[in-house]
Amino acid sequence: ASHMAIDYEKILNQGLQGFISDLDNRRNKLDLAKPQSLEKDIFYQACQAALQGVLDYAGHCSELAGLLAGQCQDPARKAELYEIAAICGKVPRFPASTFHEAVQSIHFVTFCLEGLYQLGRPDRYLLSYYKQDLRSGHLERKTAQELIDCLCLMFSTYIPKGLAVGLMVGGSDANGTDQCNELTELFLQSIGHTRLSYPGIGLCVTPDTPDNLLKLSCSLLAAGTSHPALFNDTTIRRGLERYGVPEADSWHYIHSTCVEITPVASSAVWVASPYINLVQLLLDTLKDHAESVSCYQELEVYYRQHLADAVRQAAIEQNRWQRERELQGGDPLVSCFVKDCLDQGKDIDQGGARYNWIMPSFVGLSNLADALTAIRELVFNQNRLSLSHLIGLLASNFENGESMRQLLLNKAAKYGNDHDLADAAARSAASWIAEEVSLYRTWRDDYFVPSLFCWIMHEQFGQQTGASPDGRSAGFPLADGSGPAQGREKNGPTASLLSTTKWSHEPFIGGIAVNMKFGSSNLKQQSVEKMIALIKTFMMRGGFELQINVVDHKTLIKAKKHPEAYRDLVVRVGGYSDYFIHLSPAMQEEVILRSEHLL
Repeated sequence: ASHMAIDYEKILNQGLQGFISDLDNRRNKLDLAKPQSLEKDIFYQACQAALQGVLDYAGHCSELAGLLAGQCQDPARKAELYEIAAICGKVPRFPASTFHEAVQSIHFVTFCLEGLYQLGRPDRYLLSYYKQDLRSGHLERKTAQELIDCLCLMFSTYIPKGLAVGLMVGGSDANGTDQCNELTELFLQSIGHTRLSYPGIGLCVTPDTPDNLLKLSCSLLAAGTSHPALFNDTTIRRGLERYGVPEADSWHYIHSTCVEITPVASSAVWVASPYINLVQLLLDTLKDHAESVSCYQELEVYYRQHLADAVRQAAIEQNRWQRERELQGGDPLVSCFVKDCLDQGKDIDQGGARYNWIMPSFVGLSNLADALTAIRELVFNQNRLSLSHLIGLLASNFENGESMRQLLLNKAAKYGNDHDLADAAARSAASWIAEEVSLYRTWRDDYFVPSLFCWIMHEQFGQQTGASPDGRSAGFPLADGSGPAQGREKNGPTASLLSTTKWSHEPFIGGIAVNMKFGSSNLKQQSVEKMIALIKTFMMRGGFELQINVVDHKTLIKAKKHPEAYRDLVVRVGGYSDYFIHLSPAMQEEVILRSEHLL
C-alpha cells in the first residue's frame, strides 16, 4: 500500500509499548475456540513481533550512541551523544515528552517502514511539543529549525533515486479554518536550507492562507528549489467527500509521494494502478475504425469505446492483484498505525483499512486534446488532409511529411492557450475518464478513483508510442501532466492556467499535476507578487495542484552538457522533483522544451 501517512499522533501519544499493551488486551478478550478469533490472534501476534523489532532497533541505536559518547573527547559532542542515547532509549517505546523526542520518534518509525511513507501533517502534530518547549525554555526556535532540517535531510539518505516522499503543511481544520502556524513556516524554511529533491513538501492553500507564507513559498520557488508544490485545500476536500470521506475528516489528507491524495492514517489505497496511455488509445482507434469514421463525432464514439475497454481491463487486472494480496500479502507493522486494522483484527492487505481505493492514472491528456482538436479542425472542418492521409503520415513518423507535421502542430488550436475548442476537448476527455472509472468497484468493495499525472511514465509511454495527430513525433515524451504539452502554450501563464481549470478537478483525487516553468534571469522584485496572483487565480478556479520550476533555458542546456557542475539542480518532473542530472537524456530534453514564461 505505502504512498500514505500513518497515525503519528497515536504513536507520539502512547508510544509503541502502548500499542503492545493494547494488543495484549485485545488478545485476552478473544475466544480462541472461534475460528475468526484465531485469525485475529495470529494477526495481533504478528503486530506485536513487528513492533518489538522497531523497539529493538531503537535500543541498538541508544547503545551505539552511548558507546560513541564514551569514546568521544569533545565535551560538547559527548554531551550531545549522551542526549541522543537517552532519547533513543525512550522513544518510540514511550510517549514523547519534548519536541526533540517527538521528531526522533516519528523518524524511527518511518525509517522502519518498508515503502514510501509520508510524514503527514507535522506542523500540526508537533505543534504542542514545540509550544510547550518554547514556554519552558527547553527549546529555541533556531534549534527547532535545525531538528526539522535534519529530519528533512534524512529522507535523501534512504529514499532511492527517482522516487519521492514528503509531507504537507498548512490547510484547514474540520471547520474550514486555516491552520497555518509557526511550524508551517519552519518546514517551509527547511526547503531553502536543504535544497534537496526530498522531501517533497506540499503547501495546502486555503482562501485564508497567510500572504507571508505564500510570499515565502514563491520566494523559495523563485530561488529554484522546486518546492513547495501548491495544493488546493478546498478542491481536494470536496473531492475526498465525493468518495465517502466525512467532511469532518476530509482535511486530514496527504500527497502520497507526488500528487496522489490519500486519507491520513486510514488508507490502503493503491495509487497509479495502472498507468493508461491516452494517446495510444487514439492511435488504436484510428487503426481499427478509420474506414468507419465519417465525421468527428463518430471518432469520439469509437475512442470512448477503446477507453471503456481499457478501463474495464485495468479494473479486472487490479482486482485480481488486490485479491492476490489478500491471499499472499501482509504488513503487520503498518497495520498497527492504520485505522481500522486493529479494531477489525485485519491486516491492511486483508481489508482492515478504512479506505481501499484503487487509482488508475491517465497519461497524455493534453496530447489527446490537441490531437482530437487537430483532427476536428484540419480533417473534418477544413479538409486540409484526409483521415487516411493522416494515418499514413503517423505510420511513417512523418517521413517526407514535415510540412504536414508543422500544419498539425501550428495550425490547429492547442490546449493551454485559453482556446475554447481545444480546452473543450480536454474537458470532454476528463469527463469520459471520470465516468468510465466510476462504473467499477475494487475487490475490497471501494472506489476506483482517476488520476491525471505521470511521474516518469510520460517518457516511458512516449518511447513506446508512435507519432500522434497533435504533431508529436514517435518516441517523444507525452505531456508531463494535465497541463499543456511541452512548448505549446503561447499566450502566457494566465491563459495556460485558465485552460487547465476549465474542467472539474474534483473527481481526480488520484492526483493532478500542472507544471509551469519561469525563467530565472528575468525575475524582478515584483515577480513574486505576480506569482502569488497566478496561484490565487488557479486556486479560485478550482485547480487541484500547481508546481513551479524557475530555471533558465540556458542553465538547463549547460547542465545537460556539463552535469558535474550542476549536481544540485532540482527540477519538477511529472508530479515529483528530482535532480536534473539524474534524469534520462529524453526526460532532460522534455523539461528543456517546456514553455518558459515571463513574470
